[in-house]
Amino acid sequence: MDPEGLASTSLFSSLPEEALRKLAFWVSELSVSEGKNLVEEGDYAYDLFIIQDGTAEVKHDGQTVAELGPGDVFGEMGVLKDEQRNATVVAKTPMRLLTLSHWDVKRLRKTAPEVLDQLGGVIQQRES
Repeated sequence: MDPEGLASTSLFSSLPEEALRKLAFWVSELSVSEGKNLVEEGDYAYDLFIIQDGTAEVKHDGQTVAELGPGDVFGEMGVLKDEQRNATVVAKTPMRLLTLSHWDVKRLRKTAPEVLDQLGGVIQQRES
C-alpha cells in the first residue's frame, strides 16, 4: 500500500505524511468473497480491518447488531488493546479490505509509536 492510497481512506486521511509513510509499509490489501467469515467472536485478534469496498454484517451472540461499509473499521479494539474478538463479522458482499496485523502493530509500537498514538486518537474520535 502506498501513502497516497492510505491518505484517501477516511480513517487515515488526517494523519501527517510522515505517519502515512511509516504506516504504509505495514498495511496490506485483501480481497474476500461474499460469505467469508472475517473474524469470529471470542477468537484472538490477529488483524484489524478497514473496509475499502463492500459491506459486512456484525453479529454478537448470534444476533445481527450492525452493518459495516466503506471507511468502517473493525478488529481495532482487539489488536490495539490485545483483547479477544467481541463479535463475528461476515462479508455480505465481495469486499476489498486494508489490514494491519497485531505483529505489525507491535513493530509500529517499537519503531513509530507516534503513528499508533495518532491512529488510536482517530479511532477514538470515530467511535464517540
